Amino acid sequence: MKGNDKLIDTLNDLLAGELTGINQYFVHAEMCEDWGYSKLSANFKTRAITEMKHAEKLIERILFLEGTPIVSNLNDINIGEAIPEQVQNDHALEMDTVRDYNEAIVLAGEVLDYATRDVLVQILNDEDQHLDELEELQDQIEQMTLQTFLSTQN
Repeated sequence: MKGNDKLIDTLNDLLAGELTGINQYFVHAEMCEDWGYSKLSANFKTRAITEMKHAEKLIERILFLEGTPIVSNLNDINIGEAIPEQVQNDHALEMDTVRDYNEAIVLAGEVLDYATRDVLVQILNDEDQHLDELEELQDQIEQMTLQTFLSTQN
């Protein structure tokens, strides 16, 4: 089924965001692992794997719409040198992602591609959850102090 070209371009932009997230989360996970914070590392890795599944869904949808998935584009990857900066960078990434999915959902509705819209809504729900999890980490760091928070992440 030939899809709308503007929507396919938007799906490729979303794909670039997902691929960026995968890389950023994995680097943060490996840094945390190296520092001995295995719980936080697992948290980041789980999020990266979810982003991989999102990338897979986007690639499948682009192919279904007879487009070409572009996997060579990445947005800026922002690696934090310390955990609070990592969490902040990931939060900013998710804020942009939620905005982008909301805009893409509107576009899919405008071009009457409700199946694509449904796929995007499913992914958006995961992204909202990621945002909530990151805000929870930020709250814990603030409320517990960084040192106490980190002592719970071994």
